[in-house]
Amino acid sequence: MATGHTDPQRRARILAATLDHIAEEGVAGVSHRKIAARAGVPLGSMTYHFSGIDELLREAFTGFADHVVTVFEDHLGRARTAEEAREAVTDLVHTLSEGPRRDLVLTQELYTLAARRPEYRELTQAWMRRSRHHLERHFDAATARQLDALIEGLTLHRALDPAPHDRALTREAIHRIVTPSS
Repeated sequence: MATGHTDPQRRARILAATLDHIAEEGVAGVSHRKIAARAGVPLGSMTYHFSGIDELLREAFTGFADHVVTVFEDHLGRARTAEEAREAVTDLVHTLSEGPRRDLVLTQELYTLAARRPEYRELTQAWMRRSRHHLERHFDAATARQLDALIEGLTLHRALDPAPHDRALTREAIHRIVTPSS
């Protein structure tokens, strides 16, 4: 492996190692020493690239949020009709809930951190705004907000349930939100 300034991937490896570590041991277990060892970089690289643990966590979680927003964009960007948009939301719930357990754990770790610390709330609020932006391409703002919350809730419930609900229930829940009541 290259050293010092000749290793352009070092920062990215540190961020990836941080997320891997959080997924396995939680935010509370993050330290410069543990992340450096996991990333295979000298301990001094940690302070060279990041001013402290908070900067490391914010950047790692920002990258993770970018990943999830890309999943939203990929699903919702293909929809051309209202029906396709509803089906894209269904697919999104099932993709996220059936995806890597790592992503579910990282999401919950970020939410826990955001519940405790305002600077991480800002990060989650920005993430939610970006997710809703993709939903608002197909739904009004109020419906997009409700769908965003539904996606989070159904994803979590499906991921944690030993017998997760099927696509029909997801479609019905989406239909109830997007269909105006009489």
